[in-house]
Amino acid sequence: MKIFFVAPVGQQVGLSSTALGLVRALQRASLKVGFCKPIAQDHTSLDRSVHFAKENCKVQSPSPINLDRAEMFLGQHQEDSLMEEVVSVFQKASEGADVVVVEGLAITGKNPYASQLNVSMARNLGADTVLVASLAGNTTFDLADQLEITAHDYASSNRQALAGYVLNFAEPDTDVMKLLHDLRTHSALLAGLPMLGVLPRNAELAAPRTWDVAQHLHARILNQGHMKMRRVRANMVSARSVNRIVELFKPGTLVVVPGDREDVIMATSLASLNGIPLAGMLVTCGEMPNENILRLCRPALNSDLPVMLVDSNSYQTANLLSQMDPQVPLDDLERMEQVLDFVADRLDSGSLQQNIHLTHERRMSPPAFRFELIQKARAARKRIVLPEGDEPRTVRAAILCHEKGIAECILLAPPERVHHVAEAQGLHLPENLKVLDPASVRARYIEPMVELRKHKGLTHPMAEQQLEDTVVLGTMMLALGEVDGLVSGAIHTTANTIRPALQLIKTAPSASIVSSVFFMLMPEQVLVYGDCAVNPNPTAEELADIAIQSADSAAAFGIIPRVAMISYSTGTSGAGDDVEKVRKATELARTKRPDLVIDGPMQYDAASVVSVGEQKAPGSPVAGKATVFIFPDLNTGNTTYKAVQRSAHVVSVGPMLQGLRKPVNDLSRGALVDDIVYTIALTAIQAAQTQHLTPS
Repeated sequence: MKIFFVAPVGQQVGLSSTALGLVRALQRASLKVGFCKPIAQDHTSLDRSVHFAKENCKVQSPSPINLDRAEMFLGQHQEDSLMEEVVSVFQKASEGADVVVVEGLAITGKNPYASQLNVSMARNLGADTVLVASLAGNTTFDLADQLEITAHDYASSNRQALAGYVLNFAEPDTDVMKLLHDLRTHSALLAGLPMLGVLPRNAELAAPRTWDVAQHLHARILNQGHMKMRRVRANMVSARSVNRIVELFKPGTLVVVPGDREDVIMATSLASLNGIPLAGMLVTCGEMPNENILRLCRPALNSDLPVMLVDSNSYQTANLLSQMDPQVPLDDLERMEQVLDFVADRLDSGSLQQNIHLTHERRMSPPAFRFELIQKARAARKRIVLPEGDEPRTVRAAILCHEKGIAECILLAPPERVHHVAEAQGLHLPENLKVLDPASVRARYIEPMVELRKHKGLTHPMAEQQLEDTVVLGTMMLALGEVDGLVSGAIHTTANTIRPALQLIKTAPSASIVSSVFFMLMPEQVLVYGDCAVNPNPTAEELADIAIQSADSAAAFGIIPRVAMISYSTGTSGAGDDVEKVRKATELARTKRPDLVIDGPMQYDAASVVSVGEQKAPGSPVAGKATVFIFPDLNTGNTTYKAVQRSAHVVSVGPMLQGLRKPVNDLSRGALVDDIVYTIALTAIQAAQTQHLTPS
C-alpha cells in the first residue's frame, strides 16, 4: 500500500482541493483510494475535507482527531500519544485500500505548530510527501526557496520521502516549461523532484450560488426562483442610467439596485423575461418600488429570477459581498465536483502510480469510468449529430464536447436560433462548431430515404413530410455515413428516437434484437444493467442475445464482464415459466459465447453480495461479484434501475442502445448537460467499434 501525505508550503495554498483532487485522479486509475485528515482543521464539529471526501469521492473517511484534543496533547508535550491516535485514524482509512491520501493541516495564523506537526505525521506514517505551494504573490525565486526549505524538512536523510510538488493559482498565461526550468536552475533539490501539476486560477470555480449570497447577507428572499442553481459570476451595482449598463445584463450577473431605481428594476425584469439567466436581483435600502411598477414586473419577479431584499445601502452591500468566504459551502456538492475534476485533470498522477502494487483485480470505479469514457471518445474522433440542435442543454453540451475534443458535434437547427440560445446563456459558440440548417439540406435526403423504404411503400411526398422531423433527418445522415452517431431525447420520447433508427439503420448482421444498457455508477464500481428500456418481455433466445450484447458493451468500456441472469430464484431452488425462461437463456448464451462468464438463474442479492452468493450459489464464478445484471423483462429491469438510482442516489448513464448497425442513443428528457456529454462520448466510442455497413 502506498501513502501520500499532502502538505502545504505556506498559507492559502489550496491544500484541501489539491488533496481531494489527488484522490479523484487516483480513483480514475481504478485504484481503491483511502483518505484521511488525521487532525481536524478547526474547532467545528464537521471537517470540510472529510465531508467532501465522503460526499464527492465516496470514500468512507474516518472522523479526525478533535483539534482541542490535539492541542491538549501538544500543550502537555505528549506528541507521541498524539501520533498513536494519528496512526489509529490512518489505519481505519487504509482498510482495503491500494493507496491512501493523507491531508495535513493547512497553515494559518492560528496554528504555529502546524508545519512541524505535519512533518511528524508524514514521518510516523511512512508517507511520501506531495508539497502544495501557491504562485499567487510569489516570484519564481521566492517560490523555489520556499519549496526547497519545506522539502528539506520532509526529506531529511530520505530523499525518497518526497513524491513531488503542485503549484496552485497560476496566471492563465503562465509558461509552465519556463517556470519549471527556472525552479530547477535555482534549486538543486527541485531539479530532481517531479512537478506534479500547475493549476491556473479559475473564476468559474469561485462562483457562489445566489443562495449563498442570500445566506451571507441574511437577505429576505422575495422570490427564490432558481436561487440554488444560479451562480454569481459578476456583481453589477447600478449607479448609472439604464442605457449605460444594459450591456452588463449577462448570465450570472447579480444586479444590486436600490428600491427607488425603478428603471433598473424594470430593465432587469425585461432581461430575465428575454431568457438571460441572471444570478438574481438584490434590492437594497430595505424597500421595493411602488405597486404600479411591481405590477409591470410581476411576470419576472414570480419566475425563475431570484429576488432578494436587504436593509443596507448599495455601497455597504457591495462591501459585504466582497467579504464572502471563498470556501465551497458544505452543501454545494456540484461546485466541489467541478473543483475536483479541474484539479484531477491537471495532475500528473502517472508517476505517483508507478510504485503502487495491486494484489487484486481492479474495479472500474465511477471516476475511472468517466475519465476513460472521455479519453476513448477523444481518441475515436467521431462525428455525432444532435437533432435537437437548438435545445439549450444540447447546445451547452455540444460546446463542451467541442472544447474538450470529445466529438465533432453537428447541431441540427436553424443557425440563428442556435446563436440566440447560446447568447441567452452567455455561451460562446465556436466558429468551427458545425450548425446545419435542416431546411437547407432536407431535399437531398428524400430520394435516398425513398430508396431505403420503398419496400414499405414510402413515396416522395411521405418522405418529405417525415424529414420535417429532425430526428428522421439526422438518422438519414447516419444511414448515409455522413455522421458516425446520433444522440436525441432531451425533448423527444424514446420512441421518437428509436423508431427511425429501426426503420433506416436496422440491426447489425450479428444481432437479432436491439436492446439497451444502463451504466450504474455505484459508490465503488460501475455495474451494467440490461435491458431496462426497450424490450417488454424478451424470449429466452432474445434474453440470451441481450446478455451477450451487454457483456460485450461492458468489456468495450473497460468493465470485466461477469454476467448474472436475474430471476426470483437462484439455481435449482425454484421453478416456474419465468425461471425456466432465464435458465434456458443462460444455457443459450453459454453455448453461443463460451468465452463469457455467465450464470443463472440468480437472485439479485446472490449476484451482488459475496456472503449471500457463497451461501446460495457456492462455487459460482459470478455469485457475489457480478458486474453485468440481465433482467428477465422490462418491468423488472426498469423498476430495479430506477429504485437503485433514486434510493441509493446513484448516477446512471444511458440508456445506451445495442444491436444497431450504427449507434443511436436516447436521452432522458430530464437529462443534465453532463448526462448529454457522457452520452455523446458513449456514442462516439460505439461508433469506433461499430462496423459501418449501409442498410439494405
